[in-house]
Amino acid sequence: MASETGKLGGTSVGGDESRVDKKTRASMAGQNTAYYHPTAKPTTTHLLRNKNNIFSTCIIFFLCSLFYIFGSWQPHTTTSHQTTTITCPTTTVTSTTPLDFTTHHSATTTNFTTKTYPPCSIKHSEYTPCQDQKRSLKFPRDRLIYRERHCPEKNEVLKCRIPAPYGYKNPFKWPVSRDLVWYANVPHKDLTVEKAVQNWIRFEGDRFRFPGGGTMFPNGANAYIDDIGKLINLKDGSIRTAIDTGCGVASWGAYLLSRNIVAMSFAPRDTHEAQVQFALERGVPALIGVIASKRLPYPSRAFDMAHCSRCLIPWGQYDGVYLIEVDRVLRPGGYWILSGPPINWQKHWKGWERTKKDLNEEQTRIENVAKSLCWKKVAQKGDLAIWQKPINHFNCKTNPKFTQTPSFCPIQNPDSAWYTNIETCLTRMPEVSSSEEVAGGAIAKWPKRLDMVPPRINSGSIKGVTPDVFQEDVNLWKKRISYYKTVNNQLGQPGRYRNLLDMNAFLGGFAASLIKYPLWVMNIVPVEAKTDTLGAIYERGLIGTYQSWCEAMSTYPRTYDLIHADSVFTLYKDKCEMEDMMLEMDRILRPEGSVIIRDDVDLLVKIKQIADGLNWDSQIVDHEDGPMVRQKLLFAVKLYWTASSADPHQLS
Repeated sequence: MASETGKLGGTSVGGDESRVDKKTRASMAGQNTAYYHPTAKPTTTHLLRNKNNIFSTCIIFFLCSLFYIFGSWQPHTTTSHQTTTITCPTTTVTSTTPLDFTTHHSATTTNFTTKTYPPCSIKHSEYTPCQDQKRSLKFPRDRLIYRERHCPEKNEVLKCRIPAPYGYKNPFKWPVSRDLVWYANVPHKDLTVEKAVQNWIRFEGDRFRFPGGGTMFPNGANAYIDDIGKLINLKDGSIRTAIDTGCGVASWGAYLLSRNIVAMSFAPRDTHEAQVQFALERGVPALIGVIASKRLPYPSRAFDMAHCSRCLIPWGQYDGVYLIEVDRVLRPGGYWILSGPPINWQKHWKGWERTKKDLNEEQTRIENVAKSLCWKKVAQKGDLAIWQKPINHFNCKTNPKFTQTPSFCPIQNPDSAWYTNIETCLTRMPEVSSSEEVAGGAIAKWPKRLDMVPPRINSGSIKGVTPDVFQEDVNLWKKRISYYKTVNNQLGQPGRYRNLLDMNAFLGGFAASLIKYPLWVMNIVPVEAKTDTLGAIYERGLIGTYQSWCEAMSTYPRTYDLIHADSVFTLYKDKCEMEDMMLEMDRILRPEGSVIIRDDVDLLVKIKQIADGLNWDSQIVDHEDGPMVRQKLLFAVKLYWTASSADPHQLS
């Protein structure tokens, strides 16, 4: 140190003669400045000055050393906090391409012991908490109320991880999955026997095959859809969203996808075991559901087309309440399609084992309800009958033919649909000034409607959401999806993911930004959200449902390949248990499925603790706008595991 300091001092204070030219020396001499030359004889004044300089230098050196020692000294104290860098544990995932995690974040957390969650019994392999068959027997059978949602009490909620059946495999990639499902994934052969004649499903060795048949389309779903296309236009983009009531294994919805029509298929969990589970395993949008005493969990004016193919719903009974509910969710100008009893009863009455009188009376009741709703019968050809909802209620209010029952409902929220009772009154459409105006606003044809401002936003009916907010959201999600792909490079690989869930969709920007990939997104608008935006999501040509994440979702285990959760845990803070929400995510996520959670860093650290207890491989990374943003992202993968082959409860 001393020699180095001396060197630095020599070069800066003394210097070589060559560093000062004659002109400089003359200038300094002219200014009576003492100039030291190496060969000059030192004067007394110069010697005194040198002594003073040496003394000053020593004082400065001493003070600097003192302050350096003082500054580097810190008292040793004990603290209850420690800084932990979040790192990803080394694990082996059976996917061919691992997630590309880039760590940018470290968080401070208190000492903790990670709580682990044990596997549930294999008897819970297909557990659907809110459609539990034993619990359903406690409720009335009238109008199928017992098949509606009936969720467990808080003390009944399982605190374990739902196992996949032994031998579970990753599903076939779309579009192969439309026709093939591994037997080990849904080990039920009942439908292969019960629906053998109707060509729903076949068992072939280690897999099921879905030929595309159905009760009312023996020539296959494609031929059946072609017949519908001869009666209404399915090609010009005017029909984009559809709902299939009593969907079976959802072959109608599966074959509509190739025509850019996305169907929300639903059926109850009943004696036709696992029909909705088969639909989801095939990669087709579906939910467990039934039209009974509650509204369907969708907004009003959501679907361009509704369909029932021998769905066994008594449309003409209970004052037409089920058709009234279809009317609520149908878009102005939308179509309702019915095949099966009583349509074309003159040909099929013997096979249906019903009398001509009975079937004729049933069709008459349906026709009368349709007229009371102001519907127009478009066509009845062969086994198909199609009605169309009017584009507004302008004429219905003045035409005496339509002033019978059902009367118009009093002022209400037509989008309220979470445990909301169905009413036997006609849901009002938005007011219009002429008979040619579309109630609520006309919607562009697909695919233009995806990026156009939805009519609900243009009209100002969604509080706080303006056209500018919509456009900002479109741009925001393009940026976010681009960032996601840099962290999880599998997101941009076509075929890696098929069934996706967005737990807090807002305007559907996440789904819209992925529209070019062969996948579909179930957009959830939580009932606790400040703003109900699900109607706007449907107006964009996307699908979704209402859901409270304090309860389980109406779907089977292992439904989704990827779950996205934007600020969900902030929304539900102090409303329900975080671990219950995470256990539900684990239930509906496939083995080797992925999770993306965006939330405040303090919540995200707690979420990661639970993720570790669920045996997820997880990593916290920075926000796309950099490390200074409090919101962070957690990327995770659910590791592959199944029930043991030795488990005596293994399904067969």
